[in-house]
Amino acid sequence: MSSTAAIILAAGKSTRMKSDVPKVLHEVCGKPMLSYTLDACCEAGIDRIVVVVGHQKERVIAAFSDRSNCSFVEQAEQKGTGHAVQCCKEALDGFAGQVLVIAGDMPLVRGETLKTLLNENTKTGDGITLATTILDDPAGYGRIVRDKLGGLVSITEHKDCIPEQLAIKEANPSYYCFDGRYMFETMDKVTNDNAKGEYYITDAVGILLSEGRGAGAIPAVPPEQATGVNSQEDLVVVEELMTARAEAEVAR
Repeated sequence: MSSTAAIILAAGKSTRMKSDVPKVLHEVCGKPMLSYTLDACCEAGIDRIVVVVGHQKERVIAAFSDRSNCSFVEQAEQKGTGHAVQCCKEALDGFAGQVLVIAGDMPLVRGETLKTLLNENTKTGDGITLATTILDDPAGYGRIVRDKLGGLVSITEHKDCIPEQLAIKEANPSYYCFDGRYMFETMDKVTNDNAKGEYYITDAVGILLSEGRGAGAIPAVPPEQATGVNSQEDLVVVEELMTARAEAEVAR
């Protein structure tokens, strides 16, 4: 897939980790968690990867300096996920293929899931496609709001959900695939008119729908792969899941 690229968001400080180590360098089964995301991108056939770094960027860059397919872009100020994508504008100047945007703190991601997302975007031709997950307890996740025909309407953050939306089990684990022709143009239209004053990548859905460029979502992410790391407790959970995965693969 020479016409695909990936942006991996790895700039956060994450004070909840209570550690001097950059979050994406915390190890899961002996490897920095970011390495799993990079490997999944390679498994999906993506050979052009831009990693957005910020907090202790030198340490993150040094840890992956041997990855010839990676370049690094600094997000000096943490202004949200949409801003992080915008920081990659120069690095992907002129790129018109598909662009995956995923988080660097979700090491359980698999290449086959990313392939499914890329294939769905190719099939629909939408300006953005999301890979979603179905959770028994989606508390804290943005909900996938669909119309009566099943079409994507919006992503509503948990704190903004009305009671009917809180009952939705389909959630957003932050797996995105953009049509690169429209991505940066769309991000230019995202505003920070919200409580945090940040630019959210999720606002791209409404913009692309309003412009007739399409936005869709496919429930392709198993709950395990929606598990991110925001604390030491999360790290323990992910380590256990990764160990169980490895043991299951050996047993096959």
